[in-house]
Amino acid sequence: MTAMPQGRTRRAALVTAICALVVSGTGLTGCSEDPDEGTNGVGKLPVAEIQRKARTAAGTADAVHLSGNLVTSGRIYKLDMQLKSDGATGSVTAQGSTFQLLRIGEQLYLKADSGFWSDAGNDGKADAGAVDKLNGKYVRVPQGDPAYKKFSGFTDKDVLLEGLLTLHGKVATDGRHEQAGVRTIRISGDKGSGGTLDVSLEGVPYPLVLTRAGGGGTLTFSDWGKDFALEKPKKGDTVDYGKQLPTS
Repeated sequence: MTAMPQGRTRRAALVTAICALVVSGTGLTGCSEDPDEGTNGVGKLPVAEIQRKARTAAGTADAVHLSGNLVTSGRIYKLDMQLKSDGATGSVTAQGSTFQLLRIGEQLYLKADSGFWSDAGNDGKADAGAVDKLNGKYVRVPQGDPAYKKFSGFTDKDVLLEGLLTLHGKVATDGRHEQAGVRTIRISGDKGSGGTLDVSLEGVPYPLVLTRAGGGGTLTFSDWGKDFALEKPKKGDTVDYGKQLPTS
């Protein structure tokens, strides 16, 4: 048997001792000298390549579940959306009101309670009869209506991801982390002030958590590639607004 060099023996003994402390203190089941052992290898790549792989993975995935807070134009939107190329479904909360969005192909529907429609009227006032008609119904949003562009933006997977998965400033790796039990490599812009993105080190290198620059919100991505059903609302559950929809 070939004897192990003395320096290597000491190093191995030190690693074993550290592992024993980590395992006893945290309940972990193992320890390795190589932080990339058992990963997809993305953590070893240059930061530009990590970004490229994450964007490619996101762009080629058939579907994703996006949730969290998005701050834009001074407003906070809480999103819980399932997105895929031909549509989306989920909810958006803004200024204390929650509404449901459903897009199937080019057809967009918005569903909200009477409180939403009352607040959305001119100067916060809306016709009581119209409010009752719209309460709890799927409202078809005409493509020519200004509200279509605004609301459909929350349902467009490609547009959302293209805009969100962008870090600002000088981008660098920012250590290995863990999100929902999944090991990640974090990349950040300008040491975090330009936003951070955690990319999975397990399986496909999907983006998992994004913290946007300038307090722009934090979003979590999950269920990558997991399909979901989109069903057109029943005729009795659908109404036409009949006039220009509110955009605020």
